[in-house]
Formats: sequence, C-alpha cells, structure tokens
Amino acid sequence: MVTAAKTRLYPTQIDLPAEARAQLVELLNQSLADTLDLKTQVKQAHWNVKGMNFIALHEMFDTFAGTLENYVDMLAERITALGGIARGTARIVAQTSNLPEYDLTAEEGRTHLQALAARYGQYAAAVRRNIDRTTELGDADTADLFTEISRQIDKDLWFIEAHLQA
Repeated sequence: MVTAAKTRLYPTQIDLPAEARAQLVELLNQSLADTLDLKTQVKQAHWNVKGMNFIALHEMFDTFAGTLENYVDMLAERITALGGIARGTARIVAQTSNLPEYDLTAEEGRTHLQALAARYGQYAAAVRRNIDRTTELGDADTADLFTEISRQIDKDLWFIEAHLQA
C-alpha cells in the first residue's frame, strides 16, 4: 500500500489538516480497493451460481453488486473531495485488496453464499474500524459515509446468512 507520506494532495478549503487528509485518503483508498474487489466477487457469484435457488440468488447477488458499485463511487468521490487521488484501477485493486481470492470453481449456491458471508463479515469489520479511525481523525463526514456503508453491509450479510441458516 502507498504510505500517507507519498500521498499527493490537491489544495482544498476543507478545514481538515493536510496530515489528517492524507491519512483519510489512504484509508479511503484501501476501502475503495476492498469494495471494488468485493463487488467483482459478488458478480462472480452472480454469473456462476447454479442449483435449485438459482434465480433468487442470481438476482440477490446482482442487487448486492449494484449497492457496492454505489459505494465505490461514494468512496472515490470522498477521496477526491479531500484533495486526494482515487486509486481504483483493476491492477491496483488486485495488489491492495485485503479480501481473499474467490474460488473460481464455485458453482452451487451454498458454496457461493458461504464464500460471500466470509467476505462480507471481513469487509464489515474493516468498515467499522474505519468509522472509529475517521472519527479519531476528526472527519465526521467520512465516518458518516462508513456508517451508511456499515448499515447496508450488515443487512446484506443478514440476507446471505439467512439462506445458510435454513
């Protein structure tokens, strides 16, 4: 990951110190990478799910991917609002995402649900840590963004886990 010391910041009238903004940009870029990766993994499940619950899972996964795409845009725009550069290319995401690689041989719905439950749980924990860290850095707006993401990710994780509990 690129360190905060290497973060280029554009001038802005946002009243957060440059050091805090640099740390926020790095944290947001990490979340951007993780969110993009999670979105592509959800799409992988969407495209390749098989079995009795195909249509329900296929549609649910597509809805989740759309939600994540909205968060990708929100995170990237927050980065640039803080004067940073959003790093969201496929190559950067592949190098920096904290999520494990997706099993490309997965087919059956339960296998996809288990994989996504694990990834959503890991992602949700990171988002909650980001709420705390952005609050410490004095950025209530970014903390609020992460709170919004956290609420929806927890709800989506509930939907995934509800399928597994049957």
